[in-house]
Amino acid sequence: MTESTTSPPASAALPIRGARVLIAGAASLVGSHTAEHLLRAGAREVLLLDNFAFGTPEAIAHLRDDPRVRIVRADITRLHELLTATQGVDGVLLLAAHMTLGFAQTPWQAIDVNVRGAQNLIEACRLHRVRKLVFASSNAVYGYGPGVQGALHEDLPLHSVGAPPAAVLYGASKIIGEQLCRQAWQQHGLAYVALRYSTVYGERQHYRAANALYIMDTYDRVRRGERPVLPGDGSDSKHFVYVGDVARANLAAFESAATDVAVNISGVDPITTRALVQLVLDYCGSRLTPQFQPDPPGTVRLTAGGAFHIPHDKAGALIGWRPEVPMREGVRRLLAWREAQART
Repeated sequence: MTESTTSPPASAALPIRGARVLIAGAASLVGSHTAEHLLRAGAREVLLLDNFAFGTPEAIAHLRDDPRVRIVRADITRLHELLTATQGVDGVLLLAAHMTLGFAQTPWQAIDVNVRGAQNLIEACRLHRVRKLVFASSNAVYGYGPGVQGALHEDLPLHSVGAPPAAVLYGASKIIGEQLCRQAWQQHGLAYVALRYSTVYGERQHYRAANALYIMDTYDRVRRGERPVLPGDGSDSKHFVYVGDVARANLAAFESAATDVAVNISGVDPITTRALVQLVLDYCGSRLTPQFQPDPPGTVRLTAGGAFHIPHDKAGALIGWRPEVPMREGVRRLLAWREAQART
C-alpha cells in the first residue's frame, strides 16, 4: 500500500477526550477492550454497534451501566442502518468482519460482509463527515503458506502459492478494504489509518479465530489430561499480539496526525508452535509432552505458515505505538481468565 505523498492535515488527529466514537463489531474481543480504553481516555460517548451474529452481549455486558455507552443493533451490510448510527460521530473503528474460518464455511457471505459492509461504513462516514476512520486490517494481506518467511514489511505483496483458498480470500478482502479507505481519502478527504493486526488473543477470547483457537484447544486438551498436538515439527512461527496492546493501537491511530497509512500491529516477539505449547504446559504445571499429528490437507491452522516475523517499527514512527505485553504474560492472563470463566 503506497502512502500519500502529501503531509497529513492537522485535522487528521482526533483527540479521544470529548469525542463520540462508534465501534462497528463492538461485541467482540477487540471491540470490548477498545471500548474500555476509550472510556478511560475520556470519550464523551462510545457507540457499540453489532448485529450479534458472532459477537455476544456478554462481551460488552460490563459496559452497559456506563452512561456514556450506547448499544446499537445494526448490520454493516445495511447502509440505511449505518447512516442513522453514524450521525454526529467523530471517529469510527471498523472491526466487523468475517475471519478465515468464515471464508472457509460461507465464502459468499464473508465476501459480502468484508467488502460491501466496509464500503457501506466508509460511505456513511463520508456522508456524515466523520473526522477519522480506523480500519482493522490483518497480516493476512501478506498471504499464507510456506512462502511467507522473513520480515513481513508493510510494502510486501500478497503471497498465495500453496495457501488454503479461505486464507487467500480473507487476505484479499482486507486488501480491498484498505484500498476502499484509500480511495475515500483521495476523493473525499476521509482521514483513515489501516491497522494490520497480527493474531489477537486475550481475555474474552472466542473460539472462532483459527490461530488464537490453537491456544484454547491446547489448553482444553491439557486440562483433560490429553497430550497437546503439534501439527508440524514445532518450528513454524506466528506473531500474536495481546488484545490490550491492540486497543491502545486503535486509540493511537485516532489521536495521531497520520492518515493514508497502513501499519503492522504485532506483539513483542514472534513465537514458534512448540514454544507456544510449552507456555500452556508451564501455566498448567503439566508434564505432558506434545504429539506430532499432521493436519489434513487444506486445514486453516497456525502451522500453515513458515518462519516469519512482523516488524512494528512503522507503527512506532507513524502513530507512536509499540507493544508492551510479552507472550508469556499474555497467555497467563488469557488462561487465568479462562479458568475464572469455568468457575462461574
